[in-house]
Amino acid sequence: MMETGNSGFSKTGLDRLREVLARHVDSGKIPGLVALVGRGDEAHVEALGTMRHDGGAPMRRDTIFRMASTSKPVAMAAAMVLLDECRLRLDDLVEQWLPELADRQVLKRIDSPLDDTVPARRPITVRDLLTSTFGLGMDMTALGAPIMGAIFERGLTPDLPEPMPGPDEWMRRLGTLPLMYQPGERWQYQISHDVLAVLVARVTGQSFEAFLRERIFDPLGMTDTAFHVPADKIDRLPALYAPDPQSGEFHVWDEAEGGRWSSPPAFQGGGGGLVSTVDDYHAYFRMLLNHGTYGGERILSRAAVELMTTNRLTPEQNAPRTAMARDNVHLSFGQGQHGGWGFGMAVRTYRGDYAPIGQFGWDGGSGTSTYADPSNQLTGLLLTQVGMSVPNSALLIHDFWTTLYQALDD
Repeated sequence: MMETGNSGFSKTGLDRLREVLARHVDSGKIPGLVALVGRGDEAHVEALGTMRHDGGAPMRRDTIFRMASTSKPVAMAAAMVLLDECRLRLDDLVEQWLPELADRQVLKRIDSPLDDTVPARRPITVRDLLTSTFGLGMDMTALGAPIMGAIFERGLTPDLPEPMPGPDEWMRRLGTLPLMYQPGERWQYQISHDVLAVLVARVTGQSFEAFLRERIFDPLGMTDTAFHVPADKIDRLPALYAPDPQSGEFHVWDEAEGGRWSSPPAFQGGGGGLVSTVDDYHAYFRMLLNHGTYGGERILSRAAVELMTTNRLTPEQNAPRTAMARDNVHLSFGQGQHGGWGFGMAVRTYRGDYAPIGQFGWDGGSGTSTYADPSNQLTGLLLTQVGMSVPNSALLIHDFWTTLYQALDD
């Protein structure tokens, strides 16, 4: 399926894009995908392959995907609305809403026992949460350390066999742990986004999803974006696969019917958990490229968008991200090598591949990639149902971006 107009892409380039995407599907390693490339008012969509690895219904433009960590750039908008309205300030102490995070202790070393701590030098601020520097996160270089074991044991991260508890119980469990680093010291992945979801809910008195729907999803027409898929849409959700890293055999990680996304979750997290479509995400990233407005309506201030989409980290805070990209390229397949981090998304601060400085967005472990590029007024979205337990979706994502940039015609 191909839909296109005179969109600033060359026909030759779009043909090559389709050929490269089809090659991945034809290989048998990617059952299906939906890709959208957009410039200005024009969008070009490819829907290739099938919903299941053994066939089934074809992928369609309105197929709903589990967005995984590509939820982060979208969920962050809820916090930005509160900043715009002065219901939160960047340097407010979070403990007035999140008393569980008051009076923190910090590990003396990352591999210390949980009681080998010193007091935090200062309280945690909203800014620390927005920049993912509040002191706790998923540190893949510290697997085996007592703190990482405790995070898993307490059910504080998604993707464990047991779903996360409700927000108040989740915060209570989080509050029993020391921090890994001093507040503001270094970037760490994931957990800050889920804390932000609880913060937004407590500040607004609404569920995180209800506030997102009222202020972001409904104004942008994101009718298929939510934390679960209702029964009347479940046929549009493919199975999610986590292939065996050794054999490559397809294992279903989550079925559509009766699976994790078939009913509302106890925890609506900012770090993952959204489901969406290419058109819904296109609307969101177009709003960011348009400095916060969409269809004549202002969703976020220009200043809020600029804060989100430009690097917010000092070199010291960013050091672990740099190391992650440099030292784990054999595990990440190059994903995440962007230089900087804004609020909820990566921001390119150096030219490391075909994408220019200033491109912003993020990737998801379920095989999703969502970025926008201000200098080319470009949006690219690639959604699959193959998790990153194997390199197949990451390699597809790389080829998507390479062919997308060679298709630019101006």
